[in-house]
Amino acid sequence: MSNHLYTSCDAQFTSAADPSLWSQLCFTPEAAPRAKRQALYTPEEKRRRDETPWTLVQGILAPLQFLVFLISLGLVARYLATGEGLWLATASVVLKTTLLYAIMITGSIWERIVFGRYLFAPAFFWEDVFSMLVIALHTAYLAAIIGHIGSAQQQMLLVLAAYAAYAINATQFLLKLRAARLQEQAMAQAGAERAS
Repeated sequence: MSNHLYTSCDAQFTSAADPSLWSQLCFTPEAAPRAKRQALYTPEEKRRRDETPWTLVQGILAPLQFLVFLISLGLVARYLATGEGLWLATASVVLKTTLLYAIMITGSIWERIVFGRYLFAPAFFWEDVFSMLVIALHTAYLAAIIGHIGSAQQQMLLVLAAYAAYAINATQFLLKLRAARLQEQAMAQAGAERAS
């Protein structure tokens, strides 16, 4: 009886220790290379991206917004540190927010042309989700200054929260676009090696 029980248990543990079982569940290092990362753009999406003028619009607005962000951040920090320059700091945040709205609207048009939907395309899903937080914080600041909600210092602290979220979101997009560029280079290199 005990011998039969031992044999049964041994068979169970042998099958559980079978490497093929774990490789199917992707728990072994050798299984990892099989799960290839999907390209950011399909060939058709890449063609649409390269053909639409909205790609150039994004390429102009994104660095322009970042430049305004840096200047505005300096003005906001100056106000918080010295209490001077509130008007300039406020104007710079309003300009930054206007550019944010512009890049969001034109980016949605670009996403519709390239991926077939205005927002939350799988390739940029999490970037778009975080963009909603960025827009909400910037909009909350506008509501605060229009509605005279909170002190000027509290409003500027809200700006810092909005800017921190923007910096994270911008980093998300930069990392995604860098990954896409590296994927395209790898695909081009693989194609050249196959041709030679």
